[in-house]
Amino acid sequence: MPSIFSRIVSGELPAYKVAEDEHHLAFLDITPLVEGHTLVIPKKEVDYIFDLPPAELAALHHFAQRVAKGVKAAVTCRRIGVAVIGLEVPHAHIHLIPMNNVSDMNFANPKIKVAEARMKELAAAIGAQVPGADGGAVAPLDTKGSRETEETNNPAAAAAPAQDSSLGQLQQLTKGLYFMSESDAPLEAVSFPAPSSMNDEALAKLAGQPTDAKVEKQELTYFLRNHTADKGVLGDPALANRFKALQMYLKQELEDVQVYRFGSGPQVPVLALGKTEDGKLAGFKTVLTET
Repeated sequence: MPSIFSRIVSGELPAYKVAEDEHHLAFLDITPLVEGHTLVIPKKEVDYIFDLPPAELAALHHFAQRVAKGVKAAVTCRRIGVAVIGLEVPHAHIHLIPMNNVSDMNFANPKIKVAEARMKELAAAIGAQVPGADGGAVAPLDTKGSRETEETNNPAAAAAPAQDSSLGQLQQLTKGLYFMSESDAPLEAVSFPAPSSMNDEALAKLAGQPTDAKVEKQELTYFLRNHTADKGVLGDPALANRFKALQMYLKQELEDVQVYRFGSGPQVPVLALGKTEDGKLAGFKTVLTET
């Protein structure tokens, strides 16, 4: 009988996949020790990892290294712990576990429950950060959690002036992304000083629109729903994962994120904005075409 992991490989069972190549697959553990706990497997079913031929064992670890870089870039932690147990499922696999303390690697710890929506966000964020097969580096996202970890480990960092890197991170996340409506328009990262009042007139000025322009608000998840769906308008799960990663960053790193639509078409300017830690506004802009 095929192992549960082989059934995931064949598509018989679903999984929160984060990376895949011809011979390997990585996906989130559905009973994780911590958020971001990822399993890396060879697609070929082999019970004991050290029964793999040397070249295949080396290739599995090379793939795991790439995935670990993605996990480290997407999940706040000090290190990525590595474990091979081999008793739970008769299919060789490597555990990649984001860790801040040695105790995070204790498999006797109670497993945590992570909501489905959060698992999808994590899978997308990790997948978007996994380097290519050539080993090209992916810059880790600068998140609130990563800054807090750095300040804990490096008191000098806490004493240094805060650096607003939201715009740079958003530029990285939006690069090459297009919003599809009746025409395609690029997403462009933006940052503004916060106006004294977030009324419609102030928002219209930020968007470069007449101050009496009609302003319609939408929730971010609703606005991006067709672009984050695996079988949505993009027709490309990898692109959908990039939109999921952008959505996750905005919701985690900014406060009071809201989408604003201006005017009634056929060209509808859009701003997606939230507040940064230092009180600025950041997000992205694009244009919808509605006829």
